[in-house]
Amino acid sequence: MKLSLGLSPRDYTVSGGAVAYDTDAQAYFTANTAITSDADKNAINTFYLGLKSDGVYTKIKAMYLPLWSSARSNKWNLVNPLDTNAAFRLTFATGMTFTSGGMAGNGTTGYAITQLVPNTNLTNNSTSFGIYCRTNLDALQYDCGIQRTTGTTGAFNLLTRYSNNLYSDHYNNSTNRILTANTNSQGFYQSIRTTSTSFKVFKNSAQLGTTNTSASSGFGGLTNNFLIGCLNDTGTPSFYSARQYSLAYLGDGLTDTDATNFNTRVNTLMTYFGINV
Repeated sequence: MKLSLGLSPRDYTVSGGAVAYDTDAQAYFTANTAITSDADKNAINTFYLGLKSDGVYTKIKAMYLPLWSSARSNKWNLVNPLDTNAAFRLTFATGMTFTSGGMAGNGTTGYAITQLVPNTNLTNNSTSFGIYCRTNLDALQYDCGIQRTTGTTGAFNLLTRYSNNLYSDHYNNSTNRILTANTNSQGFYQSIRTTSTSFKVFKNSAQLGTTNTSASSGFGGLTNNFLIGCLNDTGTPSFYSARQYSLAYLGDGLTDTDATNFNTRVNTLMTYFGINV
């Protein structure tokens, strides 16, 4: 007879001697003292090693795993866990809540500031960003991004579900938008541009809609911070989200294989923590 102890994956720990972790994973554990479970560290370490083995890790500039109980423990950039804005640590507006399932705004005020400015910190025509959303909500609430509606226009954002459609922009609101059906906002989304004529959106392991081949207009005036949990509209937060996010990232353009591998690694980690959707 199988005996159930009623434990979640997070309850298991590893005893014994010291464990040698990946150098970058260890830097994150040192910074984020909220991670005390050996089992949690082992799962996150495996995530690091997997991304490196897949060739994805070096393409990521900022990545966040907000599964802890405070703003301080959720602010760290996993690829550069220094407590500085230059390292793209998160800062939070009033209205954010933090649980073991992720971070969430209240739909009116809360959001996270990445300190990452597309025009400064990303490369035109080789970019990607994404979020792992745990909430199914159909609303005009942007999950992440930035746009400029005065002067030099441009957009770089994601809205997972509004009127049962997904919206994602890369650099130009009209010619570079992907608008496609999406009846459930839960999942891991990646918005990826690899050339001036290749812009795609992936949900979990599948591409949503068709590849947008419209020419890119460049980053233009995207000189404000990329935000998570709302849209930065010419320096003003708007369209606040009440959805919950358990991972977010920004980086260089990813190949289709990269996107598939990244999805596999993320979903393995979410499954370990018992919060996969």
